[in-house]
Amino acid sequence: MSAKVMSHCSLLTLALLCATAAPGVVSTVSAQNRTSNANQWEVPRTPDGRPDLQGNWTNQSLTPIQRREGQEPIFSQDEVRELERGYVERIARGAEPSDPDRPLPPAQTTISAADSYNNVFFETGERVAVVHGEPRTSLITYPPNGRIPALSPEGEQRRRMERAARSDFAQYDHPELRPLAERCLTSYGSPAGPPMLPNGGYNSNYTIVQTPDHIMIMTEMVHDTRVIRIGSGPKLPPHIRTWMGDSWGHWEGDVLVVETTNIHPLQPYSSAEMKVTERFSRMSEDAILYEFVVEDPSTYVDSWGGQIPMTAMPDLLYEYACHEGNYALSGVLSGARYEESVAQGNE
Repeated sequence: MSAKVMSHCSLLTLALLCATAAPGVVSTVSAQNRTSNANQWEVPRTPDGRPDLQGNWTNQSLTPIQRREGQEPIFSQDEVRELERGYVERIARGAEPSDPDRPLPPAQTTISAADSYNNVFFETGERVAVVHGEPRTSLITYPPNGRIPALSPEGEQRRRMERAARSDFAQYDHPELRPLAERCLTSYGSPAGPPMLPNGGYNSNYTIVQTPDHIMIMTEMVHDTRVIRIGSGPKLPPHIRTWMGDSWGHWEGDVLVVETTNIHPLQPYSSAEMKVTERFSRMSEDAILYEFVVEDPSTYVDSWGGQIPMTAMPDLLYEYACHEGNYALSGVLSGARYEESVAQGNE
């Protein structure tokens, strides 16, 4: 590892209660309770004596992955209150019934997720991410500006080649040109990882199961599942690259350290040389600190990484069942073929 980093009703009730509370009370009281509990808490352990990481967890928060240009690394308390109050207000607005007499939306060629989904579908997180008592303005903590570094010359060249290869096709010419998540192959964004980053929309929830020899992490979205083997090998040969890579873990004291290579080239941020190092630490009864470092000199001018709190989730994870009712893929491809037929005068 680089030394540089390491139900609708309930939502509405929450919104109404928080809207009538004094600003910042919920966050402040929660932080105090966590501190008090942490002083009395002992790390739970499995029968073989390792820290117990098992359970259901979520990494959604109001903190973005990358920091805004020029922003400080830590939110002020006023900024935290404003962000969390804004979440409450959005939930309250989203719970209001739609006006049946509202006008049609303006004509447009694409429809955003915000326009196509009701608010009840989203899980954007209720709180700003707090690590070591600091309300973070980004989940990325290195480089110091909190942003993914620029592409290296080799990375830029590879990006140009990829764009050139796709330029011979329209985006709806065949299914392989559509996003992986639209094809129900992997999650939107990188919630399953590595690195495991919240997608900002929904389903960045996890179930962790642990044995002395393996750690299993299942992501709710597309039920992506990583199996991390404990030990040192044998590792996969370089030409075999799986969707979530070849992950091997070991324990450094009470910290689980996972090193992953051989990540599939179609995954976000990936290249043949990419290596991701992750660290999982129990912070409290209801939190795991997840840290990651991405090292890929063939793609970026610097390594990058961050810290993400994973909080305990008392709810269940449900089957994603992506392909059941996935009419999007056949719909967009059929629509493209129809448009081509009309253009050729075959309507």
